[in-house]
Amino acid sequence: MANGARKQGISRRWTGALGAVLGGCALVAGSVVPAAAHPGHGQVRYVALGDSYTSGPLIPRQVDANCARSDQNYPSLMAERRRVDGFVDVSCSGATTAEMWQAQGTNPPQLDAVTRDTDLVTVQIGGNDVGFGPIITACARLGAQEPDGNPCERSYRASGYDELALTVARTAPKIDRVLRAVHTRAPHARVLLVGYPDLLPDDGTGCFPAVPFARGDFPYLRDTEKRLNLMLRLVAAWNRVEYVDTYRPTVGHDMCKAPEDRWIEPLRPTAPAAPAHPNARGEAAMAQAVLETVGRGHGRR
Repeated sequence: MANGARKQGISRRWTGALGAVLGGCALVAGSVVPAAAHPGHGQVRYVALGDSYTSGPLIPRQVDANCARSDQNYPSLMAERRRVDGFVDVSCSGATTAEMWQAQGTNPPQLDAVTRDTDLVTVQIGGNDVGFGPIITACARLGAQEPDGNPCERSYRASGYDELALTVARTAPKIDRVLRAVHTRAPHARVLLVGYPDLLPDDGTGCFPAVPFARGDFPYLRDTEKRLNLMLRLVAAWNRVEYVDTYRPTVGHDMCKAPEDRWIEPLRPTAPAAPAHPNARGEAAMAQAVLETVGRGHGRR
């Protein structure tokens, strides 16, 4: 296919989905048609791909220093509870969609772990493509200067459009490419695309200075994460793979909550976990969400 035709095809393919992402977060879960059901029988060989929300940095016990990977992350918990016959976790802190195909330090490309005899694959990726880390750093810096305004939102909209919404939209074809590569390597595998948990209060209220974002930026950042999860849901539906919603099960346990109720650590963690990342309870909650999805018996086969 010529380059022009290829670009035109990609444009047509994503026009509706990206319009929904750029336009807001109104799409509800029920509007996505689920994939066809299939039973799961026999031995299960499970591969986990992902970034730091998958790997579980600083959560004891760390089993891979290069990737800050915990044996209490959600893939490990899921593998233990499902008693899978083979389990490979190649999730790595800092991974983007590019690391699916290229080495990350001394670690080989994550997709190398997916083979024709793989039965189950979970994928959680896209947060670093969107720029979770730089966004948090920039918004915390601006929030310290103007705690009662919305300086971060104004900064990302200074060009006349929402740069973060556009970045989320531009990440969609990258996620699509990852899912297609998984299907190529493991054509009979059941594939689950895992969304991101609730990081900030779902009602948009702030908790400055505990989480140092300006009061008006909390709803903006909440909506940005919802756009990311909406995009992931749409790409999953397009590829007829299952989407695992980890946002709704974690509402009420965001980084603004008291330590006893918190599943996402704030920028100054009080439990062993990376800043703005799930702690052990957060990983357990995501494991439960994945397990419930697996138990429903849907998927592409």
